[in-house]
This record gives sequence, C-alpha cells and structure tokens, in this order.
Amino acid sequence: MKPLKLQARLWALGALLLSPCALWAQERAPIRLIVPYAAGGPIDVTARVLAEKVKDSLGTVVVENKPGAGGNLGVDLVAKAAPDGKTMGIAAVATHAINPWLFTRMPFQAERDFAPITQWVRVPNVVVMNSDTARRLNIRNMADFITYAKVHPGQLNMGSGGNGSAGHLAGEMLKKEAGIFAVHIPYNGGNPAQLALLSGQVDFNIDNLATASANIAAGKLTPLAVTSAQRSPQLPQVPSLTESLPGLVIDTWWGLVAPAGTPADAIQKINQAFVAALQDPDTRSRFAKLMAEPTPTTPAQFGQFMDAERKRYESVVKQSSAKVD
Repeated sequence: MKPLKLQARLWALGALLLSPCALWAQERAPIRLIVPYAAGGPIDVTARVLAEKVKDSLGTVVVENKPGAGGNLGVDLVAKAAPDGKTMGIAAVATHAINPWLFTRMPFQAERDFAPITQWVRVPNVVVMNSDTARRLNIRNMADFITYAKVHPGQLNMGSGGNGSAGHLAGEMLKKEAGIFAVHIPYNGGNPAQLALLSGQVDFNIDNLATASANIAAGKLTPLAVTSAQRSPQLPQVPSLTESLPGLVIDTWWGLVAPAGTPADAIQKINQAFVAALQDPDTRSRFAKLMAEPTPTTPAQFGQFMDAERKRYESVVKQSSAKVD
C-alpha cells in the first residue's frame, strides 16, 4: 500500500475513533451568552443572575459583553454565530424594535436572523420632572402636566439620551397621545440626560424606573406616572400613564434569542431552563431590586411580541424623523 493512502486511512480511522470524544466535548462546551451592552447595567446584571441559575441544567454559561452601535455590534455576533445551541444573546427593545427603523444600514435582519427563546423581563418607564421645576410650575401629577403643556406650548423641554433613544421615542408617544408640544433636547447618552434633568437644564424626561428610582427616593425627581399598564409595586402611589392616557403603555423589555436555524430541541431545552430560572422566587426578589418584572414566555410568544413591537416603533421612529447613518 502506498504511504499516502495508508496515512489517509490512518487519519480516517483516527477521526472515527475520536468522533465520540469530539461529540462529548461539543456537548460539554460552555454556552456563550452575548450581552450587547456594557457590564454593570440592568441587562448585564439579569444575564449574570440567570446564567448562574441555569448552570445545573445547561452547564456553564459564559456572559460576554459586546457593546457598540446601539447594541447592534453584539447582536450581530449572535446572528452570525453557528446555530448549534452554544451561542445565545440578548434581544432588547432597542436592538429588535427600534434600531431596524433608526439605522440606515443594519448588519442583521431582526425579523429573520434570530430564533426567539423567551422574554426575560419588562421594566416600567417613568415620567419624571425636576422636583424644583415641578414645585415652581405647580405640577403635581400628569393632569397638571398636560394642562400646563397645553396652556404653554413649547415652554416645557424634554431631555433624552439621544435622537432615536428609547426615552426620546417614549416622549414622542406621550406628546402625540396627550396632544402637547415640548422641545426635545438630545444628550449623548442616558447619564448626561439624567444630569441635565437633575441640574434643571431640562424639565422632564422618560427614564426606566431602575435608573430613576434613587433620585425619586431622594426627592430630586418628581414622578408623574409610570408607563406600565398597571401601577408599579415599587411606586404604588404613582399612577399608571394609562389612568390619564388609556392604552399608552411603554415598557423597556429584553429577552433571549439564538441564531436562526438553531435546532428546535435545543431551543426548547434552553427555554425550559430559563423559564424555570425566571419563575424562581429568588430571581423575582433579586430582579425587584432592579424594578424588573420577570416575564417568561414560550419561543412563539416572544417572537410574536417582538414582531408587534417592531411594527409599533416603525411609525414612531418615522414620525420622529430620527435617523442614524
């Protein structure tokens, strides 16, 4: 037998003998969970809590922070990963409902490049005013706010973390439904927008409750309404926005997706593990500190929810004229 043919046969035999080991190694390989935002924020914290919760059923889950381009950078890594059940990522209101209409060019298609697994949480937003401004203008609640804005059109200004940010678009929804006009002042990120509100450079903004809660508790910000369908257990004295503007619900949300083409049995296994983790009383207790409510779903329910949110934000983004090139 010629040496080259013998060598080829030996390689083939070696591969055959090693294939069970390779399969075992693949099965035990850690799962990547890509968070498309920086470490330390609410999305990252929830990811790390849940990664720890599912390790007994799924094995090691390694959280990787890949921020950039409004979340698009990390999400694109998920879209282009092998669909083998070993890569997952976070889908959020920004990446899967807002960015498809906000960015001129998207590196992925939100509606077809991902397999939904389960929604994780929703966090109410809250309409907050600088407390000194609220006292000076005698605005104590949402009714006062709307009345003042109608009598003094354009005299209130609204801060946000930037054109097309979730806070900006929530403000546009509020203005449209309330029939008011307020000047939008965009800042370069949520923290500068919050500082501008605290210093009185802007009059109000719409922020997620997790971010605003400390300054509400300190009396620096006056909450006028939470934007969830019901009042928040963390701020039961603050009305829901639906009490003034029926049907207007603006939650921040995020959940779990895998690359499109990931086998259905892998999706189901991952869904079962994370749904169980989300239903754990300890998870609920820890998430409550972030003002986050666990919202486990089936893969189909999460996919339908994201489709509905994408359709909803299409008109909002277009009406706002916000665009990122």
